[in-house]
Amino acid sequence: MKRYSKTVAQQCRYYEVGNIYEYMVETYLNGNINQLRELYKELCTEARKEFISYCFSEVNPQYLMAIIQTTI
Repeated sequence: MKRYSKTVAQQCRYYEVGNIYEYMVETYLNGNINQLRELYKELCTEARKEFISYCFSEVNPQYLMAIIQTTI
């Protein structure tokens, strides 16, 4: 089942996580790049923008560019 335009709260409940953005970054760091792409696509536009902001403030600069490139 495809999920699109979901809010942060909806994604947190669906995936049973406290912070969907943290979960997305951990997914990438664990080598599941395609899963990160799918999780990103599931987010609504505002949540996508918030994820990018989250990355700039919370993600190790070593991984930042690769994560951003994966989402676009």
